[in-house]
Amino acid sequence: MTTKYPAIFTYSDNSSVRVSHDTLPPMSIARSIALFVLAALFEIGGAWLVWQGVREHRGWIWIGAGIIALGTYGFVATLQPDAEFGRVLAAYGGVFVAGSLAWGMAADGYRPDRWDVIGALICLAGMAVIMYAPRGR
Repeated sequence: MTTKYPAIFTYSDNSSVRVSHDTLPPMSIARSIALFVLAALFEIGGAWLVWQGVREHRGWIWIGAGIIALGTYGFVATLQPDAEFGRVLAAYGGVFVAGSLAWGMAADGYRPDRWDVIGALICLAGMAVIMYAPRGR
């Protein structure tokens, strides 16, 4: 059985949906990266909104908006081409680390030091290996 996934991805069903990375085209990788960035905006933004609502006493509207954003993050993560939950979330961890530093810089004026940057780059390299390494199935 073949299942179409939002316009770009086609999966073969072998008791669970899987995708072969041997043939993942560059546009699919670009879309996957865009989905990771979108997921990071919702998760980090949602967590930041909750933080602002609680720690900065900005109120329930901020907390509620954060909860909605966090729920949206969970949905966006399901749009990845790989059907392996553990792999997608492990790879997303690298994006979360780098995105959190970037968010801190943009929203709070945080200045990462060289070790923060090196650590984030290592995490992004790990994300690329986990998510996009060719896998013969």
